[in-house]
Amino acid sequence: MKLVKQFDAFMKGKVNLGESRIEKLDARVEAVENFLSSGDNAIANNFNELIPQGSYAQRTIINPVGTTDEFDADILLDMDEVEGWDAHDYVEELYRVFRSSSTYRDMVNRRSRCVVVDYAGDFHMDVVPYLTRHGQWFITNRNENSYELTDPEGFNEWLDEQNRLTSGRLVKVLRLLKYLRDYKNTFSVKSVILTILVGGRVSSTELLSDPDHYQDLPTALVKLLKDLNTYLQANPQMPSLDDPSCPTENFNHRWDQDQYANFRNWIKTYTEWAEDAYYEADVQESYTKWRKLFGDKFGTYSTTVAKASESHRGVPGVSDTEERVQAKFVVDLNPVYQVKLQARTVRRDGFRTYTLATRGNKVTKDRKINFSLQSCNVPEPYDVWWKVRNTGPEAIARNMIRGQIVKDGGGRMRTEPTTFRGNHYVEVYIVKDGVVVAMDHHPVIIT
Repeated sequence: MKLVKQFDAFMKGKVNLGESRIEKLDARVEAVENFLSSGDNAIANNFNELIPQGSYAQRTIINPVGTTDEFDADILLDMDEVEGWDAHDYVEELYRVFRSSSTYRDMVNRRSRCVVVDYAGDFHMDVVPYLTRHGQWFITNRNENSYELTDPEGFNEWLDEQNRLTSGRLVKVLRLLKYLRDYKNTFSVKSVILTILVGGRVSSTELLSDPDHYQDLPTALVKLLKDLNTYLQANPQMPSLDDPSCPTENFNHRWDQDQYANFRNWIKTYTEWAEDAYYEADVQESYTKWRKLFGDKFGTYSTTVAKASESHRGVPGVSDTEERVQAKFVVDLNPVYQVKLQARTVRRDGFRTYTLATRGNKVTKDRKINFSLQSCNVPEPYDVWWKVRNTGPEAIARNMIRGQIVKDGGGRMRTEPTTFRGNHYVEVYIVKDGVVVAMDHHPVIIT
């Protein structure tokens, strides 16, 4: 059985990194940013900004599984190239600056590409120098004194695109598979490689033939495991693990054939277990089979806990202004029709402009965002309608959850301020002859 509510509860109770820990991580990143951007040294003088990267940007960090485990957050130190420096100087100088601080002196150590700030017993932060040379992006390797071509923001954008095809369920499946990896300890795979392998199996073609291919979390899990297993079994030798955002680069140097073969074998086993649990008709037997995968805690968390999107309900003085598109229009989504939203920050003095998808859809307060139709293949004529939805304590306290569905003013774009911290979203609906035939959902995480 699917046990959709039980999966949602398991994610919230066991797998997902808790909101308090995310807030602590965000606060410490902000503190590091304030430290590195101030002072009179080469790092501060060439500092641009800190950019979330890896699992932190992609929202695939999970709660540490073992009692002594920690999680990690990758941060790019976007800085200007320094005249006269070699590649190894960037990490060395960054380390020296951290060591000059009474706060960070005893918390840091060097690796080949980063300085690690260790918040003992909680998490560690990998700060990676990141710079433009000759119009391309590079990180630096101090051990080899070399510049390594990369496009981490492009990687984030690729993953965002794949995640949207699954209606946001790809990142949840990745969290589940990372939990499975850490809980079972039967295979070893870097998170970036797991992301490439699983994300690469997401297919718009599958959606055309089967619109329900990713319709809920357990379905997306089983379908993606099955598609991954099919790919792995067709490749007994480790394939080229190409960076989807930088095709000339790959991640094969971070794995080997023995590790790949072991992963391939265990994914075959776990796919069979997941399918067995998913198609089991007896409820209790299905619980037992899912627990074979995820442990005895699965199915023990309350399924009645209110979702964050519903936390405003019943709060005195807060109006439930949200409208449902199904109550306003006939909704008959045509898988042939696609619309894609793009969100980009408005230029502001002292801040760079960027597309949200390149930064894990994160943005700070007191910015403005332009939302526009990046693409739409629905034949004209059609109407565009918008929905802007706020969640979180700040929006609730100001009675501003919004959520009304409003017609576009003619420009097919809108600008919104980033006023309240929290996980928000914007949706666009393409209405043709009174029917919603296509829509897109864009998360906005305001920190």
